[in-house]
Amino acid sequence: MDDGRRWSPQLRSGAALGFALGGFFDGILLHQILQWHHLLSLVPGVGDLRRQVLWDGAFHALMYLIAALALWRLWSGSRRAGLPGPAALAGSLLMGFGAWHAVDAVLSHWILGIHRIRVDTAAPLAWDLGWLAVFGLVPLGLGWMLLGRDGSGPRRRAGPAVLGLALLTAGLGAWALRPSGTPYTVAVFGAGQSAAQIEAGLTELGAQVVWAGPSLDVVVIDMPPERRWSLYRQGAWFVSGTGVPAGCLGWSRPGGTDA
Repeated sequence: MDDGRRWSPQLRSGAALGFALGGFFDGILLHQILQWHHLLSLVPGVGDLRRQVLWDGAFHALMYLIAALALWRLWSGSRRAGLPGPAALAGSLLMGFGAWHAVDAVLSHWILGIHRIRVDTAAPLAWDLGWLAVFGLVPLGLGWMLLGRDGSGPRRRAGPAVLGLALLTAGLGAWALRPSGTPYTVAVFGAGQSAAQIEAGLTELGAQVVWAGPSLDVVVIDMPPERRWSLYRQGAWFVSGTGVPAGCLGWSRPGGTDA
């Protein structure tokens, strides 16, 4: 496969989708499951949980946007020229996945220094290099090999493949926004609300506070999962387990806080 065909518009879209999936993988595994770092773990002045959760939510929202644009371009391009062969499409996804980890390592870890793979270790560079090798360089190499080996023409039936990728993306995004390892709900409230207002709203919903920050801007509460959406009407900016990025529906409540 020549370089022109290797990087057709459909394959560039596949690489962009793989890039977003790499971001979701990072956020789910490192931010939530292992909890080795947050997006801005090493940024001075952004050490409190409220800001870390908000920036992690903004990061996931950005990955959603990239993935949505990539899926739309993949779908629209496939209607004209069909999808690439399975090996080429898988190769482009792997290339994008590996590219995410390479960009994250160089930009976030070493140039900007906003976080490292493990911020609680005496050898952060070793973890950075090991992670880059396994999840960056290896997928990049495998993706390049698959792109070079695929000799099949465009596949005409794009619908099932794009639908499958869309479901995978939606599933990863939903997992990124679920509570991780806890039966409780984490809620982040806007800075414009007083502790008394937040407490009154939680009492109105019958939510029991398990843990709270000094001004109730971040709370861990025990409440029925089906009632989590009501927290947005009380001015919450982010509520774990609702499947909504770090946005704000507080405007729907009279006197609510805009994000």
